[in-house]
Formats: sequence, structure tokens, C-alpha cells
Amino acid sequence: MNITHWKLFRDIAAFRSVSRGAQANAVAQSAASQHVLELERQFGCDLIDTTKRPLVVTEAGQLYLDTCRDLIRRWEEFESSLNQSHGVVRGTVSVAAIYSIRLSEMTQLEDEFKRRYPEAELAVEYFRPERVYELVTAERFDLGLVSYAYSTREVTAVHWRDEEMAVAVAPGHALAARAEVNVSELAGAQFITFDEGLPIRREIDRYLRRHRVGVDVTHHFDNLPSILSVVADGFGVSIVPARVLKGEVDSGRLVAVPLRPELIRPLGIIHSKRKIFTPAVRGFLELLSPQPVA
Repeated sequence: MNITHWKLFRDIAAFRSVSRGAQANAVAQSAASQHVLELERQFGCDLIDTTKRPLVVTEAGQLYLDTCRDLIRRWEEFESSLNQSHGVVRGTVSVAAIYSIRLSEMTQLEDEFKRRYPEAELAVEYFRPERVYELVTAERFDLGLVSYAYSTREVTAVHWRDEEMAVAVAPGHALAARAEVNVSELAGAQFITFDEGLPIRREIDRYLRRHRVGVDVTHHFDNLPSILSVVADGFGVSIVPARVLKGEVDSGRLVAVPLRPELIRPLGIIHSKRKIFTPAVRGFLELLSPQPVA
């Protein structure tokens, strides 16, 4: 067995799917399944309960998974030290991000990272917030980018930046020409928002309750593109991060009106507490936050 096998098992466990784990490692699903079967024959016990969906790692499988993670960390530390001795930043930085990060600036971050570190790679995938936490906890990804970040027993969260929230409306809406909108003016409005259970939905609901404003929630989605599309079609208003509206505003599809009193969405960076930062990961962190990385 080698690092490719350790990563394959780690990713099958992290994604709770043989097919997703195989895809993440560019191998056929049949080959991934065969590898797990060979491990189980070798160890004489089940490592994964495939009768459940999503699949579940057994107690023995968890022991092997912990070993895989430790071995991967040690291997990455070795590669990092070797690259540092050659004065070169290499390797892949894997990032799990919430969907709205993609809308604001991920392309620019990827381009700047490539310019700074031409021999390194940045691999970004997008998930719901709870999955970002699960995958970072499982060490499938080096870093996670989430809103309303919090630390857990296994994950450290650090503040990245604050984003101002704005009222998104279609160009023909009565509020579109306003310099700003007081939240009280949204009372009774047809409101397009996020699914219940998402951190941003909880914060918006809390903000509206605090200011005693009731809205008529007509649509809710788990992603910003769907929200912005419905707003652009004139079916209501929404409160979203102003930063993600730039493309829609530039194209003339939407108008972003400042919201008063101010509502802020904090963004954070999360990582496993056991994570060893390679030079490539440190480089990406410095790109996000120019302050020195501890």
C-alpha cells in the first residue's frame, strides 16, 4: 500500500461514497470497490458498511482511517520539507467552499495563486456549509471557506473578512432607484431567501425579528444563483451579500441597494486542528489574509 491507497480510502470515507471517492482519485469505481474488498480480506473484517446509504465506516474501518490520515500527514510533511530544501513551492491546496464564494472572487484568487506559485495547484470544490465542515474534519480538504465560521473539537475557525449585505431587486422595482433602504420598508414584501437551516438564513431571520419586520417568504433556495434569478425575474426582493451581486449589477440584471441598519456576513477559514500547513497552503492563506500565518 502507498499514499494513493491511503487517500482513496480516506476519500471514500469522507464522501461516504465509493463512487465519489473513486472520482476524487481518478480511478474507476470498480477499482475502488476492489481495493476496499482486498483490504477487508487482508484484515479479516469489514471496513465499510455498504448496506447503508450513505455508507458508514465500521469501528475497524475508523481505526484504519485514522491510520491513513496520520500517514498522509506524515507524507505531506516529508514532501513539504523536501520542497522547502529545494526552494520551490509545489503541491495541491484543496479547498472546500460554500457556493457564494464562487460568485464573488474565486476565479481571481485562483489566477493570483497560479501567478505567485506556478508549480503549485489550487483545487476548489463547492458544498453546503455542513458538508464543508464534515469534509475538513475528515481531512479530505486542507481548508474550508464558510460564512459564520465556528470552531469545533476537531476544527479551528479563523476570521477572514466581513461582507456587507444589501437588498437585491430587479431594475424595475420601486426600490431600485433608492440610495438606501431601511429594513422597515421591507415589511410585507415578497421575499426570496435561503433555505431554513442554513446559517445565512438564520442570521437574516434574526435580523428581521430584531427590527420587528415581517416579510412574505414566497421562495427559498439553498444557493444564491437561484435566489438571484427569481429576484431578477421580478418576483420579489432579497437580502444577500453585496459582493456577490457585482456581476449581476454590472450586467444590468439586478440592482444592489444598501441596507440600513447595516447587516454583516462574516466569512471564515476553517482547517483541521491536526493539519500541517505545507508552503502551498501557507501561500494560499497569505493570499486570503496578507497577515503572517502562524
